[in-house]
Amino acid sequence: MAEKVLKRADSFYPIFERKGGPTPDVTHYCPGCGHGVLHKLIAETIDDFGIRDRTILISPVGCSVFAYYYFRTGNIQSAHGRAPAVATGIKRVFPQSIVISYQGDGDLAAIGTNNILQAANRGEKITVFFVNNAIYGMTGGQMAPTTLIGQKTTTSPMGRKPGNEGFPIRMSELIATLHAPIYVERVALTDAKNSTRVRKAVRKALQNQIDNKGFSFVEVLSVCPSGWKMTPVQAKEWLTQEMIKAFPLGVYKDISDEIEAQPAKGNVFSVQGLREQLNLPEEKVAPATPVNKTATPEKYRNPRLKMAGFGGQGILMLGLGIAQAGMDAGYEVSWIPSYGPEMRGGTANCHVNLSTERIGSPLVTRPTVLIAMNLPSLEKFVDEVVPGGLIITDASLVTQPPARKDLEHLSIPATQIADELGNTRVANMVILGAYIAYTQILDQETVFASLPHFIKQKSLIGLNIQAIKKGIESISSQIKN
Repeated sequence: MAEKVLKRADSFYPIFERKGGPTPDVTHYCPGCGHGVLHKLIAETIDDFGIRDRTILISPVGCSVFAYYYFRTGNIQSAHGRAPAVATGIKRVFPQSIVISYQGDGDLAAIGTNNILQAANRGEKITVFFVNNAIYGMTGGQMAPTTLIGQKTTTSPMGRKPGNEGFPIRMSELIATLHAPIYVERVALTDAKNSTRVRKAVRKALQNQIDNKGFSFVEVLSVCPSGWKMTPVQAKEWLTQEMIKAFPLGVYKDISDEIEAQPAKGNVFSVQGLREQLNLPEEKVAPATPVNKTATPEKYRNPRLKMAGFGGQGILMLGLGIAQAGMDAGYEVSWIPSYGPEMRGGTANCHVNLSTERIGSPLVTRPTVLIAMNLPSLEKFVDEVVPGGLIITDASLVTQPPARKDLEHLSIPATQIADELGNTRVANMVILGAYIAYTQILDQETVFASLPHFIKQKSLIGLNIQAIKKGIESISSQIKN
């Protein structure tokens, strides 16, 4: 009996391998946090309704950002506050799926306010679980849009004052005023009685989506002992005595019984006649076959590239240059950047695919080519390169070869060459020239012609052409030697 009652839901992973660390069998949440309890109730409902194989959970920034550690469902992380927008796209493309937007108050009621209101106003057929703990729990306990009057936080140490910070935003009341939502309820994770009401609300909200009825919104009041600087017991008492006064529990809107269940159908969109209606010029069709395909050795074809270096070295532009020239040459291409908030002087990398086939994902996790323009980048990404892959380094900054012996290594003094040209910022174009000369993946004429598409300062195009040519010459000299 105990094993049945305490059994972890099948919609949870048995071991949280994605979380890692010394305790992969427990969550990362603080003691007393309500997220774990709500996770349990949602997972059990998914199991009971038999919808795990078609459930997709959207989690944005906040304490819920690591929900993919735990839920054995489809998982998508979104930008801060944008979960309703992502959920809208997923639901419209896959109308038979069960899409859950799982958000906190610092996310949904702050940066994501417009996203949630617009999704609710459109009546998107998704389910939103809104965890309200009246604070920014993940980032240090700052004041949130739902922080109570008088409540002290790290950014309101004297307590929230209406004249200075305004009043707490009551999202359930706000969303209930809209025409489209069919079910809006506020519940609380306190005692067994209220937890039972949370369970019922979770089940009702998901059943509404299974029946394809409309937009459901469940606000769950939850404690944050760490952010509130309380013990779990004290936090639960404060929620019961103070927070529920500011955020009264109850059903704020429920017209779900008035709506009949209906089959989920996708929107059929036709592009026929669209160009004429939008008055667009005649579409130019790219060559069916890349112009340089036959000249490229087999092992260098369809490359998956990762480029990395310091911010300010032109890493992203290097990727743009390869992608633009590849597109002009007739390849299927993708380019996606990745960089820290410090950007210039910090780390930066980008992912580029050139392919003769359709590209499934722009993300490059196992590159066939790594361009490392400094030593930290080489050390960080060298183990990701596939065996037999190509590594290109800037010899001016990377003075030691890769430790791996199963890789091909090309070392070019790019920064030194660029300095001789009078501008070290074109070291990235020296690398570009060396890469295309060494692999024959692109011809130089195509690359030169692509420069005006991604270099904003037209006066620098000539210098960039010189740098590319120097990169090509550096390969020729290496081959001769």
